[in-house]
Formats: sequence, structure tokens, C-alpha cells
Amino acid sequence: MSFELKPEIKTSLEKIRFVDRYKEMSNRFNGNPDDSFENFEIDTVVEIIKGFGYEVSFDKKENFFKVGVIDNSPNYKIWFNIVLEYGITEFIWVVYHNNEVRLGSPWSVYPRLLIDPSKRITEPIFRNYKELEEILEGAFVMYEDFKTELINLYSEHNR
Repeated sequence: MSFELKPEIKTSLEKIRFVDRYKEMSNRFNGNPDDSFENFEIDTVVEIIKGFGYEVSFDKKENFFKVGVIDNSPNYKIWFNIVLEYGITEFIWVVYHNNEVRLGSPWSVYPRLLIDPSKRITEPIFRNYKELEEILEGAFVMYEDFKTELINLYSEHNR
């Protein structure tokens, strides 16, 4: 890979045991993509996400959900992009610190940057709304843990 994780991102991911948790999610929600749930309703997904207490918007042009925006300008901005195509969940955390992009890659890239460039963890697959809700629940718990670690590091940095 041609880039590395920023130090505070790497530290935060390691502290929350990102690789182990993502691998567990992937193993739990795997299967044949041909059996996946392709024809979900955007409004239903929005309601599921709102049920977790997040504000959410859907970008029709880019086909993704933007969730959980924290804007502590100009110090940091953090949010969660979710792409659901062909029943496959692609999660992307976006982080800006002091108006500089610090993270904006899919979760599938993190294990390769944290432990081994050849390490691949498949994205979780959902076959119905219940599975999607379970995947999102786990993803949001990880997001909250990640944000907590990262915000603590940024707070220490600005003291």
C-alpha cells in the first residue's frame, strides 16, 4: 500500500481492537453474495439508523448514507459513511483534524495497514433488514469507541 495510517488513527484503531472486532463481524455475517438483500428501501434503512439515535442523510448521487457527523470546528470533524450495495456493507470513517484529512478509507483497508498488507477481511453481507440492523448495531458500537479514543487524543493534543 502506498500510504500509512496517521499515528492518532492507528492508535485509536489498535485501542478498540478494530481488526479482531471487524473480523468477528465479517465471520458472523458472511455468505454467498448471490443470497444477499439487494432491493432494500432507502427510507427503511434511514429509519433503522435513526433508531440508533443518529442523524442520517442519503447522498443519491454517490449512493451512500452519511451518519453521525461531529463537527468541532476547526479542531476536528468525524463522520461515518455507509455504502450498501448488493447486500454488502462497506463502512468508511472520515476524519478531519485542523482542516486536514486524517482518514477517509473503507474499513477493509485498515487491517492491511495495521497488521499485514495481504490481510483481507471480507465485508459483512446481509440477507434481510434484521441482519442489516445487527451489522449496523455492531458498526455503531465500534464507531462510538473509535470516536471516544480519537477525541481523547485530539483533546490531549490541544491542551
